[in-house]
Amino acid sequence: MKAESKQLCKWIKEAKRIVFFGGAGVSTESDIPDFRSSDGLYQQNKYPYPAEVMLSHDFFMAHTQAFYDYYFHEMIYPHALPNAAHKALAYLEESGKLSAIITQNIDGLHQKAGSKKVLELHGSVHRNRCMHCHAFYTLEEVYAQRGQIPRCRHCSSIIKPEVVLYGEGLDQDVWEAAVREIAQADLLIVGGTSLVVYPAAGLLRYFKGKHLVLINRDETSADHLAQLVIHEPIGKVLGEVAERLKAEHE
Repeated sequence: MKAESKQLCKWIKEAKRIVFFGGAGVSTESDIPDFRSSDGLYQQNKYPYPAEVMLSHDFFMAHTQAFYDYYFHEMIYPHALPNAAHKALAYLEESGKLSAIITQNIDGLHQKAGSKKVLELHGSVHRNRCMHCHAFYTLEEVYAQRGQIPRCRHCSSIIKPEVVLYGEGLDQDVWEAAVREIAQADLLIVGGTSLVVYPAAGLLRYFKGKHLVLINRDETSADHLAQLVIHEPIGKVLGEVAERLKAEHE
C-alpha cells in the first residue's frame, strides 16, 4: 500500500465524522462513462446536439422523443454493479465512520452497494413521475417503454425522470442537507469529480474540518486546498483502504 493510502487509513481511524463527496468518476469502474474525460459523453459526436443541450429541460419539453432516445442509450445502465469504491463506502458507513455520501451521480449504485445515507444532488434514474398526476414509476417500468415516450398508465401523460436537467435547480432540501453534513465533518473525502460543475463544486467551501482528501484520476482546481491528493482510480484506492481497515479490525 502506498504512503498516501496509509495516511488516509490513519485519518479514517482518527476521524469521528467522515463525509464523502463524489462524482461521475466513482462509477466509471462500473463501466458507466463519465462526462468530461477523453472518452466521456461530452466528446461524442454521434448526436445532432451536444449532451448539455439534449440533457436540458428545454430539450426535454420540446423534443421529448429525442430526449428519451438519448437518455435510454447514454444515461441508463440497468446492469451496472457497484464497484470497489461503492462497497468500501458502504463498509465505512456500516462501521460507523461515514455519516453521509453526497453524490452528483444518478445511477443509484451507492444504494445498491448498501449505503443508507445518500444525498443525490442531481436526482436519480430510479425515481420517475407522471408530469400530470405525479404517479411514481421505477426505472424498470420506464425502461420497459424504451423506444417510445414513457407514459403514465393512469392518465397517459408523459413520465419525467427525477433527475436534474440543465436549466433546472437543485432540490433545496437535499442541498441544505449536504451543506450541513460537510460543515459538520472532520474528514471530507472528495473523489471521482473534476469539481467544475456548480453549484455542486461549491460545497467544498462549507468544509471547516481537519482533513480534506481528494482522490481523482486527473488534477482538479481544488488540489491545492487538500491535505492529501491521490491521482489514482478511486475504486483501487478505497478498495485497498477498506481491506486494510477490515484486516486491522479483525
